[in-house]
Amino acid sequence: MPHKGKIHKYGDNIDTDAIIAARYLNMHEPRELAAHCMEDIDADFVQRVKPGDIIVAESNFGCGSSREHAPSAIKASGISCVIGKSFARIFFRNAINTGLPLLESAEAVENIKQGDTVEVDLATGTITNLSSGKTFKAKPYPDFMMEIINAGGLIEHIRKKSVGAR
Repeated sequence: MPHKGKIHKYGDNIDTDAIIAARYLNMHEPRELAAHCMEDIDADFVQRVKPGDIIVAESNFGCGSSREHAPSAIKASGISCVIGKSFARIFFRNAINTGLPLLESAEAVENIKQGDTVEVDLATGTITNLSSGKTFKAKPYPDFMMEIINAGGLIEHIRKKSVGAR
C-alpha cells in the first residue's frame, strides 16, 4: 500500500534531541511523545502534520542518542515514512523496530521541496513527487523487513508469529 502525504523537510544532522527533547523522555506513550515531536526545531510541526505525511531530511537524520522515543514520536505524529540521504545506524534500526519505514535517496531529497505531495511505494522503493511529476528510486526493503514494518514493528511482528505458531 503506497504512502502519500505532504512533505516536512529538514536539513543535515537532525539528532534525536531535536526529534524529541530529553525533557520528555519520562513519557513512554507514543501519543504523548508525538505532542512534542520536532518542537525545538519546528514549533508548528504538530499543528501542521497530518496522517500520512512524510519527512524528507538531508544526511545523518536521527544521529545522537540511541533512544527509541524518537522514531516512536515521529510515527505517532502521523508521519508515514522518512526519506533521507542517510540515517544514523541506530536510528535506522530503532525505526524499523517501531514500524517506521525509512528510505535512502539523495536524488529524491535534492528534488523534493517543503509542502510537495509525495507518494512512496515501499515494496518497489519508488518515490513519486506528485507536485513535480518526477520519480526517484530507493532500495526496497527485503521481505523480512517489510514483514516487520507491515506488522507495525518488531514486537507486533513477533506477537503475530507466536500466535500463528500455536
